[in-house]
Amino acid sequence: MSDSLSNKGKSVIRQEAEALLAMESRVGEAFTQAVRMVLACKGRVILTGIGKSGHIARKIAATFMSTGTPAFFLHPAEGVHGDLGMLQKDDLLIAISKSGSTTELEMIFPSVHRLGIKSILLTGQSQSRLARLVDLALDCSVEAEACPHNLAPTTSATCALVMGDALAVAVLEERNFTSEQFAALHPAGALGQRLLLRVRDKMHVGAEIPRVEPSRKARDTIFEITGKRLGCAIVVDERGRLVGMFTDGDLRRLTVRAENFLDLPTSDGMTTNPQTIDPDALLNEALTLMEKHSITALPVVEADGVVCGILHLHDILSGR
Repeated sequence: MSDSLSNKGKSVIRQEAEALLAMESRVGEAFTQAVRMVLACKGRVILTGIGKSGHIARKIAATFMSTGTPAFFLHPAEGVHGDLGMLQKDDLLIAISKSGSTTELEMIFPSVHRLGIKSILLTGQSQSRLARLVDLALDCSVEAEACPHNLAPTTSATCALVMGDALAVAVLEERNFTSEQFAALHPAGALGQRLLLRVRDKMHVGAEIPRVEPSRKARDTIFEITGKRLGCAIVVDERGRLVGMFTDGDLRRLTVRAENFLDLPTSDGMTTNPQTIDPDALLNEALTLMEKHSITALPVVEADGVVCGILHLHDILSGR
């Protein structure tokens, strides 16, 4: 039974993936025109659709908004009962309809045309009534739905969603939309924090820094590491300048080298020239450095080599 169910799941994924690959071959001049229409839009990009297409339209609108293109979702039924007042002449309408004959969508087009709003249709029927009402139709047709009855919008909804993502990403690339701009629109998220905040905003300072001198015995350094709970100790000279780092891994290696390791100076087991980060670096830079070198903590060092803090991986990921 379990194999049968998993095979059904794999079949759906395979069918939808094949439909996406087939749609890729139809992305050409019409898609290019659609991207140019979005780029030329001086107002908002309005997404609309009903039923499952409406859910897809909402998501595409959210993608546009999060990548720097003003957008919102218009429910077509609400539109013909007053919400068409949200439309402005400089807007661009993107409608989604698998059949291309959605009555609720057809009813909004007299107002769309009266305002002179340009329009795009994502559809499975590029020769449909709706396709004749818009300025441009993008072919999102599928041979069959993943639904065994070929009824529930599954594969067709996925294709419309991916076409919308393709439009949004092509637009953001043409506009040179940066990660910093993305972060400005997502300040509450973990990614936004990594792209907006600096190392100095999250680093441990003062007495929170596990700090020892090179001559300190390994025994005492272990106590410092344990007490500060950051998995390491920063080794500094008498002026507070970085000379090394003593980690849990350094301790393990030292125990193998010497029986009296607890009485050895920390300098005998420390890592010299550890990776460091500037206090004004973005958190995302620190994360990239940690991932590249498979480390969990970075000494934060000023230009003169003096340690001013320590940044742990958990400080970045936990949103502390």
